[in-house]
Amino acid sequence: MHAAILGLAAGVGLLVQASDQVPKLDVAATCRGSVDADKAMGLALPQSFDKCMSDEHSAQQQLAPIWSRYSASIQARCHGEAAAAGNESYVDLLVCLQMTDGPNAASAISLVGASKKRRPN
Repeated sequence: MHAAILGLAAGVGLLVQASDQVPKLDVAATCRGSVDADKAMGLALPQSFDKCMSDEHSAQQQLAPIWSRYSASIQARCHGEAAAAGNESYVDLLVCLQMTDGPNAASAISLVGASKKRRPN
């Protein structure tokens, strides 16, 4: 009985342990979808695939040194938001984490990438 409880406790500890590595996201697929959506909407200044990928890469690089500072619950929540409906975005992941920092958060406002929170041009 005690072995089962210890095993369960150890398993639970693994579930809440924060990750040191930023999750791998398929932003290329999301950027392609974003470009297609911009074209379908007939935007005057649609974002290019290369610009989208550049923004996503920049956000990924900004995430690398800060990711492990966040708790496992915040990491999980933000990863879920950044990968919602299969539209994965490092920009969304970074913004989510920054929003947990409150008003002193560093700004990623200039990054658009494949963010689901994009503003129409």
